[in-house]
This record gives sequence, C-alpha cells and structure tokens, in this order.
Amino acid sequence: MSKKIQFSLIYRDMWQSSGKFQPRKDQLERIAPVIIDMGCFARVETNGGAFEQVQLLAGENPNEAVRAFCKPFNEAGIKTHMLDRGLNALRMYPVPDDVRAMMYRVKHAQGVDIPRIFDGLNDIRNIAPSIRWAKEAGMTPQGTLCITTSPVHTLEYYAKLADEEIEAGAEEICLKDMAGIGQPAFLGKLTKMIKDKHPEIIIEYHGHSGPGLSMASILEVCQNGADIIDTAIEPLSWGKVHPDVISVQSMLKNAGFDVPEINMGAYMKARAMTQEFIDDWLGYFINPGNKIMSSLLLGCGLPGGMMGSMMSDLGGIMGVINNLRTKKGEPELSTDDMLIKLFDEVAYVWPRVGYPPLVTPFSQYTKNIALFNLLTLEQGKGRYVMMDDSVWGMILGKSGKVPGKIDDEIVALAKEKGLEFTDADPHTLLPNALEDFKKEMDENGWEYGQDDEELWELAMHPEQYRNYKSGQAKKNMLADLQKAKDAKLGGNMTPEQLAEFKHAKADAIVAPVKGQIFWEFQGDGEAAPAVEPFIGKEYKEGDAFCYIQAPWGEFVEVKADLGGKLVEINGKQGSKIQKGDVVAYIEREH
Repeated sequence: MSKKIQFSLIYRDMWQSSGKFQPRKDQLERIAPVIIDMGCFARVETNGGAFEQVQLLAGENPNEAVRAFCKPFNEAGIKTHMLDRGLNALRMYPVPDDVRAMMYRVKHAQGVDIPRIFDGLNDIRNIAPSIRWAKEAGMTPQGTLCITTSPVHTLEYYAKLADEEIEAGAEEICLKDMAGIGQPAFLGKLTKMIKDKHPEIIIEYHGHSGPGLSMASILEVCQNGADIIDTAIEPLSWGKVHPDVISVQSMLKNAGFDVPEINMGAYMKARAMTQEFIDDWLGYFINPGNKIMSSLLLGCGLPGGMMGSMMSDLGGIMGVINNLRTKKGEPELSTDDMLIKLFDEVAYVWPRVGYPPLVTPFSQYTKNIALFNLLTLEQGKGRYVMMDDSVWGMILGKSGKVPGKIDDEIVALAKEKGLEFTDADPHTLLPNALEDFKKEMDENGWEYGQDDEELWELAMHPEQYRNYKSGQAKKNMLADLQKAKDAKLGGNMTPEQLAEFKHAKADAIVAPVKGQIFWEFQGDGEAAPAVEPFIGKEYKEGDAFCYIQAPWGEFVEVKADLGGKLVEINGKQGSKIQKGDVVAYIEREH
C-alpha cells in the first residue's frame, strides 16, 4: 500500500516571507472557503509568528481576524496551526510565563488546533513549558527542530532534541528548514531516525525554497517516513517562500505516494484572489527580490523570510559606507558588492557566536552583528562595536544555550564590559506580568474581550496594541501605504518629477495669511493639542483642514476646498508659513 502524504497550506508564512503585512480580516474570510474547495489541504497555517503584530500595525484587530479565518476550517474538519517562538511566543523578545500560558487558552478558544513550538536556539528548556501549556489548553503540541547546517548540528544532535520534545509531550515533530539550507540526504536520514524510534509520531516538513534544495528535501523526507508537507500557492510560491502545491503533488504522485487531488478551478480562484490582495495594498510592501531564488543563501544560511528587511538595512548602511570610502578616495561598493560582503561577514560571525540556528530572532541578531561590523571595520574600529542588549542577551545565555562555543575574543569583550554569562533557565529570569496589564486595561476602560483575548493581546504586544487602540496604527499604515504607492507610481522619477506627477492630480491648499500652522482650534482663542492628519484622510468640500495663527493673534480657518484625499502635508504643528505657501495637497475623486 502506498504511503499517504498530506499537505498543509502555509498561507500566513507565504505573506510573511514576501512582504510587510498580512491580508485583512475580510480578505481572509473570502479566501478560506476557496482554500477548502481546493480539496487537497489537511491543514492550513492560520496565524502565529508575526501575524498579530502586522495586523495591529495595519490597524486591524488580530483576534477577530484569527477567529474569522479559523472558523470555516474548523467546520470543514481541516486542522489549523500557528507558529510559536517558544520563550518569545509571538514576538521578538522573551515573554513571561503567565502570558505564555494564557496564549494557548486564547488560541484554542479562537479555533487554533496545533501550535508549532520552536526555539531559535533549539533549547528544550524554552520548548518544554510551551508543550505542557498547549496540552493543558486542549491543543496538539508540535515540537520543532530548527534545521541548519553546521559542524555542531549533527544527526545525533537533532535526534536527541526530538527525543526530549517527545518526552516533554510533543505529539508531532516538525523539521523546520527555515532557510532551506538543510541538505536533502541529511534530512532524509534524520526523518528515518525519528520515525524508526517513534513510529507513532507525525512528522511534518517545512522548507523554504530560497537556495533551491526544497523539492529534493521534500522527496527525501517523504521516502523516509514524513507524513505532512508544507506547501504554498501562486503567486507567492517559490522565491523566498515555499514550493507550490501543484509541483509537490506532481512529484510525489509520480514517485508512487498516495497524495490528494487538487481542484484546479478552486486553485485558480485562490491564485487570482491572492493576486487581488497583492494588487489591493499588500504588494506595495513586497520586495521584488523575494520572488527570486538565490544559491548565495547556502553560504550564509540566512532565512528567506528576512531577506526583504535585510536588503532595506543593507541599503542604509551602504550609503554611509560609500560616503566613508569616497572620503578615503576608494571606489564605492555596489549593492551586489555589499551583499557578498554581508554574506561573508555572517559566515565569519556565525560560528564565533556559537552557531545559533538562523531563525527569528537569532537570524536577525547575527545579521545585525555582521551588518554593523561592516560599518565599524570601514571606520577602522574593528568588529563587535555596535552590539545591543538583545544581541548580548543571546551571547550571554539569557535566551538559552547556544549550540556551539562563544569565541574567546567575544568572551574577553564581555568581561571588559562587566557582562556576566548565565546558564539559568531563561524563563525564570522573567517576572509574571498579567496583573499589571489587567490594571492598565481597567484604568483605560478597555474590555478584556472574548476569552480574555484583548487582555492577552495587550500583554503580548503592548506597544503595538496601544497604538492600535489609539488609532495611531491605522494612521501610520495609511501614511506608509501612500508613500509606497507614490514610490511605485513615480517609478524612476526624481523627487521633483514625482512631486510634479502627484501635484498634477491634486489641489493645493494654500495659506491665506502668514503665521503658524495648527491642526485643531478649541474656539476660545487657543490652539488644541497637536493631532496631525494622516495621509489618506478624506475631506468633504468646505471641511476645515487646519488653522493659521496670524501675527496679530487671530486664528484663520483654512478649508479643504473641493475635498478629497490628503496626499501630502508640507508643514508641522506650530511651523511658520508665508501667505501663498502650499500647506498640503488633496486629491479629488475623478
């Protein structure tokens, strides 16, 4: 009888590996029935990782989005799963025990079946408590092995971690090949080792396509006992994301495996809807380079999911470095030159900080060390000059034990700074925090939400949640979107050409008198506190846009003329302006 292979759709991770945001709640609700109609998915990744943060940053309520997306899959009998960063839960830094434990109760109530629990250092101390809390909440805990290729990451290393996770209560094991650099033969052997010892354990493989090994890895793990394969769909599959389900299904079917059929009509509809979401707004935040596979990733081991942010960071540092080189009479570096330098520096730094698996947040930490090393080396200051508390936390053991040895040079630098290494269980270093967040909710008059999910959201993402509640997140998102649209519409225009292009479509709001700009007026001769209007704000004909305090003290109202959408602001609260100057541009509906 043929070995049965099931497929999981990594819809959240498709977006996370491509761009800045996630689909909105209404978009997730629309596509869920279409995914179900495809008929080939036993599981769907519905949330986790950065899902909550990006929804909050977009001004959306992530709890409502998770419930809405999970509901149709729950009703159809399709398992839902989420990404869980162990000690860091759903954020980039450690989370207190009471907040972590609460997460599983909240997520189970929202309709999530399986948490994929991983630790960026593969430290069982950061994984075991989450497995216990997930089981207590009624979920199916999936233990995770963060796969990388290094002298310390041997078959025995990973088999031991799998044993520890299963002993802690994991009912499944995921091979998380987050950078796609796991060697296919190695992954096949590892799968067989685990399956031979634990035949009852479900094994799921998650591999990114970045350096091009993923299809060979999928075939190897399936031939050695894997049960479930994570896949993507067009137009986001391949590149720095995951293989497309059509190709995976074709390969495995021809290899003799029992795989589900795909309803191609539904696939094409889901494909079109995903493209629609890209065209609507998400595409403005997708780096085109993330659609391209690169064998260069094999050398540095960085995950494809962080390539977009890395290229942005690289551009900023490159400008500074090239200015330094110009002053020294040296030729400027191109983006490709900088990329190779960065990859080489990551390869240099990585073993010296103990070979942490390059997955969130430790991939970011290692990249940051390398990136700033390039700058400080150019400045003649040497390496390891610009390492922040988070990076030092990884090195000192505050996030867990790194697999390898910390280089003597870095140990000496820590001693020089008066920093101490620790082997304490990381979660014991954090005090519980829920009571303080309850107090904040009560003082603000905020509802705890269904199953206390709003309280949990504040406790998990305090900064982003506060901005969401104040409305500032939505304003910032609309401003970012407008900037991205302007950049895309402008193409290769100079700033002057782009301004001319934008202004040709908009009406100028002109100052009728000289004076100071104020956005609000209390009506009693005083300016109100500054609340700057956000890009994208809509005005009706004749609405008040701002007020200008004339030199003689009078507040003069400036109207929005014919109304429309705010596309540019040329002044700040309290800034001085001359009569006839343009305060802002408002684009009319045509």
